[in-house]
Amino acid sequence: MITTSIAENADCIISEVERVIVGKRDTVKKAVIALLCRGHLLIEDIPGVGKTTLAKSLAKSIGGEFRRIQFTPDLLPSDITGSSIFNQKQSEFEFRPGPIFGNVVLADEINRATPKTQSALLEAMEESQVTTDGETRYLPQPFFVIATQNAIEMTGTYPLPEAQLDRFFARISLGYPDRDSENSILSRQQVAHPLELVKNVITLDTLLEMQAQVRDVFVHESIRGYIVDVVRATRESNQFLIGASPRGSLLLMRAAQAAAAINGYDFVRPDDVKEMASSVLAHRVMPRAELRAKGQTTEEVIVRTLEGVPTPVPVG
Repeated sequence: MITTSIAENADCIISEVERVIVGKRDTVKKAVIALLCRGHLLIEDIPGVGKTTLAKSLAKSIGGEFRRIQFTPDLLPSDITGSSIFNQKQSEFEFRPGPIFGNVVLADEINRATPKTQSALLEAMEESQVTTDGETRYLPQPFFVIATQNAIEMTGTYPLPEAQLDRFFARISLGYPDRDSENSILSRQQVAHPLELVKNVITLDTLLEMQAQVRDVFVHESIRGYIVDVVRATRESNQFLIGASPRGSLLLMRAAQAAAAINGYDFVRPDDVKEMASSVLAHRVMPRAELRAKGQTTEEVIVRTLEGVPTPVPVG
């Protein structure tokens, strides 16, 4: 069955990444779900918890080309997309591609670059292409952007505009490992970094097939209605100033399809929707200031909102 092959291959990727990202299987799974849905991932977390390592190990496991862009205030759009350089020998301009031309692109500390530079990613993330000097160039497939930002140190940063936030399929956080996991990290990295042991477990062609197959996972009418009700609840709740858009509904359905496939099902269940709701919707809503003042996260508020939405009877 299609879902069986997706589940097996996804498990291979997740298990391989877990060689270096210890004790965070659920988070790694959500990263793979974003990859299967041809989306892009925003990781918002403190330094030193493995954001860059996650991107590198994911690239190695799928056999993709990894590229890293360090975002700084003086970074220019052409530093990302590439530029035309005059070739004196041939007396003509030739295009030299920037680091955006990769399969897994890490946009490190994306909020440290100016809005103009951040916007250079918009076309790439939405259409898998870049336009320079009036010419459109297509990016390699699969194309997956993992952007990181430090949620603590905000001095000298430029908050991501809503248009760019909406381009990200999901937002996740790795967080601190538990005691046993941190002990395991020390043991594994005492002699060498386990990233060197990560193997290529699937081909890029196989990944492209998985991305196409995920969309064939069955979504019953009642589940579609449930997804719409969940998203509408964020708009009608007095906990939010702004709720999720219809794009949020569509991407939540895609995420639930991928989650169902990874979980070994050929149809979407309510649990698949609940599993991905916070990651897909949290960065698309604006909670009231008093909630943030009380230390409540957007993800927690969305979980409470889900509890108020009637769950349909699972359909098999």
